[in-house]
Amino acid sequence: MKSGSLENAVVRLLRERPFYGHFILNLRREQRNLSGKAAGVTVQDGIPILTVDPAAFTAVPALQQRALLEHLVKHLLHLHPLRRKGRNSHDWDISCDLAINPGIADLPEDALLPEYYGEADGLAAEEYYQHLVPPFDTGNLEGSGYGDADCSERGSAGDGTSADSATTLDSHELWGDADSTPLLLAEAALRALVRDSLRGSDGETPAELQIVVDALLQPSPLPWRQILRQFIATAGRTGRKSSWMREHRRFEHTTPGIRKRRRLALLVAIDVSDSTNCVELREAFGRELRQIAAGRDANITVLYANSRIQQIKTFSGAPGIVERYDGGGFTDLRPVFDYAKNMHPLPAAVIYLTDGIGPVPERMEFPTIWVLTAAGEIPAPWGVELRMEI
Repeated sequence: MKSGSLENAVVRLLRERPFYGHFILNLRREQRNLSGKAAGVTVQDGIPILTVDPAAFTAVPALQQRALLEHLVKHLLHLHPLRRKGRNSHDWDISCDLAINPGIADLPEDALLPEYYGEADGLAAEEYYQHLVPPFDTGNLEGSGYGDADCSERGSAGDGTSADSATTLDSHELWGDADSTPLLLAEAALRALVRDSLRGSDGETPAELQIVVDALLQPSPLPWRQILRQFIATAGRTGRKSSWMREHRRFEHTTPGIRKRRRLALLVAIDVSDSTNCVELREAFGRELRQIAAGRDANITVLYANSRIQQIKTFSGAPGIVERYDGGGFTDLRPVFDYAKNMHPLPAAVIYLTDGIGPVPERMEFPTIWVLTAAGEIPAPWGVELRMEI
């Protein structure tokens, strides 16, 4: 970013609010025009993303930049983009801002707060949503949408008649991208970000985030296999798709043609160092991948690697996947990702069974899932962390 405005804001946040600063620092970043909004967050295909409009962000005063970044972190930690499904997007967007804005210092004057709607602080977004969208009755037929004629001027964005024109602090137009990510997969991705942020901030959790952080770090028991399946489900789509752009061979344009989709390319890496040289571990991992491959039209490349790639297997369908390969030695996780860059087609995802001990690339170039041993450590601030308990 030419102005360095975001970088400067993150540096200030690292100094003043280290947990928030490390969390923002570890998000994937993108730049685009956000229709007047300075920034927004979402989760796309299991990857938490921060999107910034450089010009709009630079125009925000420094203190409000910090408030905006805290606001974005809270949206992700509360999984707001993923909880909108099936709801009126406008009212859900407002409800989410009402749920997280109280307690954030230095918000701009037009930031939405519960008191402007006659609501108490501390409610969940779903509770505010229920109050903003009452059951349909004849009293709601006036105006362009749901509202309350007795709303205060601040709550109705100045017109005294409806909340329809109220706007959120950040851009929520990105939240539609989160529809492709299952909730459990998003939780796993954010759990990894939280752990890394805690390490960077010496384990200090801001008091206002304690409950939501604890909930992420101590989730209800969940089999890792379920998240693994969901991750692969979001990595790509396979099969056939109807298309009117291509003429059907037998029925001309009275019937849509069939456009074949490419097979899903997956790269599976097996760490063959001593720490993962466990028959039960690899057999369990192999059984799960066989079941997944059986239900997918996929090309799977399996790399056996330690400090370098020792063996390569490729196949389609569901034959035996994980063989016993005694590699030993130390681990370098980078060769697998170097190999991925030269694959044709590029892999939709990298799945790495490892203890996580070894150097990694500085940034994630492919959606990555780390399937860690029970005592393993996530090796990077990116990727989704799963843990195999045998």
